Amino acid sequence: MARGDQIYVIRPFFNLDGLYEHHGIDCGDGTVIHYSKREDEATVKRTSMAAFTWGKPIYTRKYPAHYIAETTLQRAQSRLGERRYNLLFNNCEHFATWCKTGISDSKQIRKFAPLLATLNPDQLSGKINQSFQDGHQQDAASMVEGALAEIKLAWDDLQPRYNQAVQEMQSWDKVAHNALEGDREDLARAALHRKREFRLKAQDLKQHLDRLAKMTETLVEQRQIRQ
Repeated sequence: MARGDQIYVIRPFFNLDGLYEHHGIDCGDGTVIHYSKREDEATVKRTSMAAFTWGKPIYTRKYPAHYIAETTLQRAQSRLGERRYNLLFNNCEHFATWCKTGISDSKQIRKFAPLLATLNPDQLSGKINQSFQDGHQQDAASMVEGALAEIKLAWDDLQPRYNQAVQEMQSWDKVAHNALEGDREDLARAALHRKREFRLKAQDLKQHLDRLAKMTETLVEQRQIRQ
């Protein structure tokens, strides 16, 4: 590690180790600037290295081209106090990558929705049950609420994309019918091809939404049982 480096640690996600990278910018003096999340609020803060790592190993994100250390730190400092955290669009990795490269990007979020949608709801339920059985009722309750909040963020991202895909599919279907009525078979074929692309996209998004719905149902049942 060095001053101005983009560093990260692997933190548990839904109590499943190894699924979430928490990113920040190393200030070179034992502190890190990152999105620090406490309870329901996340703020860009400068904290101790210990508060950032939670005792976990530190890794460095490398880039072929990036800002020099001083510029990276200036960019990080310019956002101190920011409270615009969004898991899908402005998370800790988005922040740190922007500081280092000028591009707000999150590699893990590009995989987040499919990952969340394919997690086994029974596995998640089992983790929560185990926490209750081990006597960690408060931790388990927090896990349920946190999971529901994260699922809502993913749902809010996927649902509009699904609706848009369905609308596009219907629109291209109308174009195809109109083209056939006008004896434009070439245009009809092209429209049907586009309709098929959006139908496949809608089907894929629907599968993810169904998984999220199942996970939500499982979590709500867990919350009701324990209340």
